[in-house]
Amino acid sequence: MIRRPSTTVSTATEEATMFDKVIRAAAVAGLAAACTACASGGGSHSGFLGSYDGLAKRPGTVRATVYERRDEAMATAIERLWIAPAASHSDQMLSVEDEHRQAVLDEVDRQVCYELSKRFTLIDAPAPDAGTVKVGVTRIELTNQAGAAASAVANFFIPGPVSVRAPGGVGGLWAEAELLTPDGVQAAALVWSRQAMVLGADKPSLSPVGDAHQLAEPFGDAVAVALAPRDRKPRPVATPDPCARFGPRLRPEGLLVRMATGLYQPELSGAKPQARDARSADEPAPPR
Repeated sequence: MIRRPSTTVSTATEEATMFDKVIRAAAVAGLAAACTACASGGGSHSGFLGSYDGLAKRPGTVRATVYERRDEAMATAIERLWIAPAASHSDQMLSVEDEHRQAVLDEVDRQVCYELSKRFTLIDAPAPDAGTVKVGVTRIELTNQAGAAASAVANFFIPGPVSVRAPGGVGGLWAEAELLTPDGVQAAALVWSRQAMVLGADKPSLSPVGDAHQLAEPFGDAVAVALAPRDRKPRPVATPDPCARFGPRLRPEGLLVRMATGLYQPELSGAKPQARDARSADEPAPPR
């Protein structure tokens, strides 16, 4: 009797080889994208900030391009803070559908509120003795949905939290923020931009603004670091939560979907819809 050779070993070898090729290709593409970002880096002056004087590149940043300035004495003197709703500030934003643009603005509001609530006492409206934070989203680079779907399929076979994305299909977020003293003087400023990583923790999304939406979180982190005084350490969240209008700080449903499908879904991960509806009536339209 002639036995056929087992195909188990050869199949496993082929899968390992394919896995290795995927990782190598993604690593090369990611390195190329990072080098391109470094080469083309530079703070853009959209005109949103009251002043761009004194902005300097933050040392040690790799994933994002960050320019910032802070007057320590003026920032330290501010404890009470009102955060103005994030605004669109560029003609490019007109190319993004209203619903998607609003979802990104609301997630930016949510993340900025969360991070600044750990360093300032937040209030619901402007006050004569309070500082003000203004945030402008100047560009949203859309996610390639077909590329994201293909990435989700490929990532199913890759163990661990690292995602591999199709080069050229990732989206990005460009935004600016400034801290103003009670009398309107700029105490700190930030110009920030980042694209999703080809190889990293940024999950693919079937939403055209999936990448911009999830990048609102690192932007919120950057805002807190740039605007808060250096020696002001994070504090426990106040009770009641000053950011409660955005819904719970952690949305487990979004995490469960990401674990099950490998996809990021903005509607399950970001600000609750009622927060978006409540603010939309007062939100100024993008510049035309």
